[in-house]
Amino acid sequence: MTATMPKMILNFPAPAVKSEPIIGAKGGLRQACDDVRMVAPTDATVLIHGETGTGKELIARAIHNQSPRCHGPYVKVNCAAIPAELLESELFGHERGAFTGALTQTTGRFHLADGGTLFLDEVGDLPLALQPKLLRVLQEQEFERLGSTRTIRVNVRVVAATNRDLMEMVREGWFRADLFYRLNVFPISLPPLRERCEDMADLVWHFAQKFAARMNRNIEVIPDEVMEALQAYDWPGNVRELQNLIERAVILCEGETLSIVEPWPQAETLRRSQPAVALAETLASQEKKIIEAALKESRGRISGRLGAAGKLGLSRTTLDSKIKNLRINKHQYKAV
Repeated sequence: MTATMPKMILNFPAPAVKSEPIIGAKGGLRQACDDVRMVAPTDATVLIHGETGTGKELIARAIHNQSPRCHGPYVKVNCAAIPAELLESELFGHERGAFTGALTQTTGRFHLADGGTLFLDEVGDLPLALQPKLLRVLQEQEFERLGSTRTIRVNVRVVAATNRDLMEMVREGWFRADLFYRLNVFPISLPPLRERCEDMADLVWHFAQKFAARMNRNIEVIPDEVMEALQAYDWPGNVRELQNLIERAVILCEGETLSIVEPWPQAETLRRSQPAVALAETLASQEKKIIEAALKESRGRISGRLGAAGKLGLSRTTLDSKIKNLRINKHQYKAV
């Protein structure tokens, strides 16, 4: 198969922020792009949901670039990448002397985004204690720096993204219901790559040409067998995984025909093993029940002689990690 130029490329112009084009906008992604066009001219808060690697930041940038704020700042913060104890200062700033090591006054991301857009990536990882302050700034457009009593007013549009089920987190007590509803004014859902087989040719061609140009190479042909192998794979890492694979393929390509060389699984091993996934889910469910039973018996206590960690033969840090990964609300057992 000789690939041709992609049939569908939606490129949102970016007066102030350079943005990648949205490739292969068909099916579910077409709906997402239509949603962007509708909501971008407004100031509504947007919540983007999708698996890791589906392009949530790309959609966030498109919303900013199509909005009246496009000449203003576009500021992003990954709520999962910043330690919980530092995230408040990162978002709202702090005064000199607000805490140990605070040698100078700093400006938070909300202040930096004044007049533009703030992208809160992985908002589901926002600590519960910090959620009321985020709710306030969303509703009132005002906040105080850490260690200050002076109120700062801003004009910021918030676009948030998550790969988590926030409604389930609300039910389990990990996420405030009022904050969820305030973020979820205009939800946009991104489909995983495995549900976008019709977009595969456009995406592969785009990435092949992008990396070929960067490496001063020329890719003219994408054979049928290569495309069939790519379409057979389940892509747990979604578009990001595809991009990385094509980059590697272009590096290894010696002619004008793109080939996928080892390491590349055989087609029959590419799709997810459903029994393995089911077994993993069953084991996780059993582990969750065991930890919840230990928490109930210890009345929510983690460490100490009568704590849940000791009962389970785990260290406190290991148990805390499991509680977070399994989304167990340990606080509900303190009143039992």
